[in-house]
Amino acid sequence: MLALSDFLIVGAVLFCLSIAGIFLNRKNIIILLMCIELMLLAVNMNFIAFSHFSGDIAGQVFVFFILTVAAAEAAIGLAILVVLFRNKHTINVEDINSMKG
Repeated sequence: MLALSDFLIVGAVLFCLSIAGIFLNRKNIIILLMCIELMLLAVNMNFIAFSHFSGDIAGQVFVFFILTVAAAEAAIGLAILVVLFRNKHTINVEDINSMKG
């Protein structure tokens, strides 16, 4: 039987990996978006673990809303990435600053 602390440790490890990915890789936008998604999944895991162990379904319902927002964020982020690639022929983060008006 798995305890609540096991799920919280896995969520914390995923969250730390995503933070490390954001700080170590600042050039590729796709990897930054993947790290943000990993961070949201770590938080969702904690919500589901607390919801399961407390016997309340509100945390699991809240996860569905978070996943909906994360899907919209990923779609908009990828659309912006496609426009950036069409204009600049690269996906480096430094090139985003050159698009300021």
